[in-house]
Amino acid sequence: MPAQPFVDKLNEQIANEFAAHQQYVAAAVYFDGETLPRLAEFFYKQALEERGHAMMMVQYLLDQGVDAVVPGIAAPQTSFGDIVEPVRLALDQEKRVTEQVNALAGLAREHSDYASEQFMQWFIKEQVEEVSSMSDLLAIVERAKQNPLWAEDWLAREKSGGGDDDPTAPAEAGGG
Repeated sequence: MPAQPFVDKLNEQIANEFAAHQQYVAAAVYFDGETLPRLAEFFYKQALEERGHAMMMVQYLLDQGVDAVVPGIAAPQTSFGDIVEPVRLALDQEKRVTEQVNALAGLAREHSDYASEQFMQWFIKEQVEEVSSMSDLLAIVERAKQNPLWAEDWLAREKSGGGDDDPTAPAEAGGG
């Protein structure tokens, strides 16, 4: 059974992941409204990933026989001044989530909760990828601020492949 301090913090992280999901949907809707379909698609996919992360955490708690909490969350930011602002917000969000994930792994270790520490390892690896990807996108949209179609072209070239599912990813609650 996981350590109760870890369970409490993981339930908080579920809220953080759902909040990230909503923020990414809001960014995607902004880009859709600006007729930037590649940027919109990128953020819709990111939103689904964040939802998936929350559901992985829910499943872990269920598998451990402890209560999973599905929390309410605050409304996301929905208006942006330019194409850079939602990406900068997303990068800041990913950096914050990285700190939260690392703290969760540390908390599990502190309580000799090795199963929970192991569970968090996948998220640590995922956050390295997320921060790197969003950092790259921020650099691109900053350069393309005056011509957003350059960012669209970059996404078409660099992010066009459908990523395969990661066989090492934890199972999601409700997943088949």
